Amino acid sequence: MKFRAIYLKNIKNTVAIACLCALIATVGIIEDKRTINTMLPVENKVVIIDAGHGGFDPGKTGKNGDNEKNINLKISSYLQQYLEQSGAVVIVTRNTDSALGDSKREDMSERRRISNESDGDILISIHQNAFTSGQPSGAQVFYFKTSDEGKRLAEHIQQSLIDTLDKNNKRQAKANSDYYVLKTTDIPSAIVECGFLSNPEEEAKLNTDEYQQQTAWAIYKGIVNYFNEV
Repeated sequence: MKFRAIYLKNIKNTVAIACLCALIATVGIIEDKRTINTMLPVENKVVIIDAGHGGFDPGKTGKNGDNEKNINLKISSYLQQYLEQSGAVVIVTRNTDSALGDSKREDMSERRRISNESDGDILISIHQNAFTSGQPSGAQVFYFKTSDEGKRLAEHIQQSLIDTLDKNNKRQAKANSDYYVLKTTDIPSAIVECGFLSNPEEEAKLNTDEYQQQTAWAIYKGIVNYFNEV
């Protein structure tokens, strides 16, 4: 029976790796077998993915009129795929263009409730950035200022975003004390600002399936690296 259990587990891992390889091929990212094998530590981990905004709340609007809420949802969906193919249990705050309440206050309160009642291991909240100028660019990750685990999670994701998307990105994971999701969530959490919609070039990239998949893959690898240290 013990041999059978090990055998079945090996088959499950092989299938998971094969599925991941297929997903990676669609993204156009090359990963060797050794790297893929290290991605199984997320198995059975509970990851909450929060696609920011939605419904009546479009979030930030880009120079070309693109709404943040739609990009957030697409990146979140790809991230969910990568995690589930690795055996993680994924809970999402939304999977359609809808708010979680009739007001912003109700919406945020419901996101907090889901995060704190889902027995999750970590929370990842997907957002896009913007500035008055069109020049700033680059992904940046935020964590609650007093959370050591949140900081470690954010730093892993930040480094993975740099390695995967833009090695010239000098931004670092940054502490924050104001973001509602970070300060009201009981588990290690990170807000990922995937790019600047105020930068026309970055906005254009963020609207392509390929870049959305690459961004989700970078976040996924950061999560894997975080759990590899646990």
